[in-house]
Parts: sequence; C-alpha cells; structure tokens
Amino acid sequence: MDDAQKLKVELDAVMRVSKKTGVEFCTARELMPKLGYETWENFQGIIEKALKACEESGLTPSHHFRETTKMVEIGSGATRSVTDYFLTKHAAHLVAMNGDPSKPEIAFAQMYFSAQTLKQ
Repeated sequence: MDDAQKLKVELDAVMRVSKKTGVEFCTARELMPKLGYETWENFQGIIEKALKACEESGLTPSHHFRETTKMVEIGSGATRSVTDYFLTKHAAHLVAMNGDPSKPEIAFAQMYFSAQTLKQ
C-alpha cells in the first residue's frame, strides 16, 4: 500500500457517523496527526483559520466545529482536561484547506476531501 492509500484509509478510519444525527464527524485531536501535525498549539491555529473561513462563507461555525474537552493521561499517570473539537466532514475539509500545503499529508487531504465533496 502506498502512502496516499494509507492516508486515505487513515482518514476514512477517523470519520464516523453520529447515531443520533446521522452527521459524519471526527475529532480534531484524531485528525491532527493524520494531517502531519505533531503539536496541538500548531494545529489549533489551523482550526482557528478554518473557523474563520466557515464564518466568512456565511455558515454557522457552531454547526460544524463543536468545542469540547477530553481527559488525557499525563506522564505521572494523572489526567488533565484538554480542548478538542468535534468536526463535521465539512469542517475537517476546511481544516485541511487551511493547513500547510508543504506537508504531504495536507496536500493529499485537500485532494481527498475535495473528491469526497464532489461525490456528494
């Protein structure tokens, strides 16, 4: 399996469908490493750009980006709360479109989400 096929499988794997609403979504922290980002601080800036793009296009950002928190284990075995987002597939697409295109994962994700949009 080549790198593009592997990334497609990984992107498909993080997307799931809400049983309650039928909306396809993923979490930002699941998507982050698939797009080649290693730190939340860098990725959060991309999310903020995507939120702005959503708002400027006339959509309601809260319909596509839902801020949440989750508990993560830290080195000592203790846990702490961190920010995360539930992202609709459209929001995930906007995140990819606002990412660093010099990252091969972003370049592929941009093509992946564009192809998904065209299918719909």
